[in-house]
Amino acid sequence: MDASRGKLCCRATMVAAFAAMAAVSFAQNAELTNSGLTSIETSASGSSSIYPIIPQFGGPSSVGGQLAEDATVVPDFRWQGLQDAFEPWYAFKERLNENRGLQFNIDESMFYQTATDSLGEQEAASGIVRFYGQWELYGRGSENPGLLVFKGENRHRMGSNIAPFDLGFEAGSILPTGTFFSEFGFGVTNLYWKQYACEGDVVFAVGTIDVTDFIDVYAMINPLTHFINLAFSTNPTIAVPNQGLGAAAGAMLTEHVYAQGGFADANGQPTVAGFDTFFDDAEYFSYAEVGLTSSQDRLFVDNIHVTLWHTDARAAAGTPEGHGVAFTAQKFVNDRWLPFFRFGYADGDAALMQTTFSTGLGLQRENRDVLGVGFSWGSPADGALRDQFTSEAFYRIQLTQFLAITPDVQLIVDPALNPSEDVLAFFGFRLRAAF
Repeated sequence: MDASRGKLCCRATMVAAFAAMAAVSFAQNAELTNSGLTSIETSASGSSSIYPIIPQFGGPSSVGGQLAEDATVVPDFRWQGLQDAFEPWYAFKERLNENRGLQFNIDESMFYQTATDSLGEQEAASGIVRFYGQWELYGRGSENPGLLVFKGENRHRMGSNIAPFDLGFEAGSILPTGTFFSEFGFGVTNLYWKQYACEGDVVFAVGTIDVTDFIDVYAMINPLTHFINLAFSTNPTIAVPNQGLGAAAGAMLTEHVYAQGGFADANGQPTVAGFDTFFDDAEYFSYAEVGLTSSQDRLFVDNIHVTLWHTDARAAAGTPEGHGVAFTAQKFVNDRWLPFFRFGYADGDAALMQTTFSTGLGLQRENRDVLGVGFSWGSPADGALRDQFTSEAFYRIQLTQFLAITPDVQLIVDPALNPSEDVLAFFGFRLRAAF
């Protein structure tokens, strides 16, 4: 059997296996692109990377996507002198990857946000420190490698009574205005095995996963480097669980059609191992997705996909069963502009929102600066609350390969949890250093 026939048979087998997995999952419950917007533009602008390309399964906020984005080097950064001072460190990381197949990052992100008015606290600040990476332990350099993916992090408040994740609720927004910037101390948010097959067309992940790394992703979904309001980072009509035990699989079914799906512990928590809740409680979140892309290497920038999801009722948490559908369309125009449109609908009260429509535009500059503007309308799952309009604009200023600052402005019209206010404004500032 020649290579092309072997690959075709592998795809056909994966189509059947994937369909069976999705059917069983729903019945029981009754990248190659590297880093989204950044990866395509930098490759087109003559930039380089300290790491060779490893096909990714997951969006820009996944370990692989974040590593690839942070490894990108452009010819001249704003603070090139500071960039040059760290060349020995990057040379060490390159040697470690070449000799041991280990890629890693240490990063810290800090975020301060204040609201023009609030029912409670009016400002918040917090930080996130993470150590993460992927270790190519099987088939290194081949088309079907196996990698151990890991991420540990600490999320903490910084001189405020609450974290930015909670500030939106305090002020009256139904959606968090500081996604990721919560507080849980130390936790393991990724610890899974990722295995490629069929010359990279098929991939599996099993272990402690973050569902938001895989489900309904698009190029500007990473709250550390792009939009930070939940209206644009993760779909608020999807009742995604916290990080926990689970599995995911994806496959290129043809040159332009892909499918993926998975399931995870609906009661997952990054601060515990999760075996008790996964096996004893047996309450799961599951999803399946099918999409079209212009090519495999532009999977998360030229993309139209539909996602179906379901979550079991959670007895201990007191949350009901729910299911829904999501749709995303995006197109990277001239390797510079990224218009996007997203929709979500949920049946039941498991998610924050019943219906959302979101649209916006991203701009990638040659120096790796990123501009984003987004607008969203949403109807809360609680029918007693009024509809809320959310908008956000940010500009990420890339000072060096490892250092960026991002001012951010959000406007909330008709905040669902604060009926006495017509408009709330949130002003934020992010600082991120990744080594």
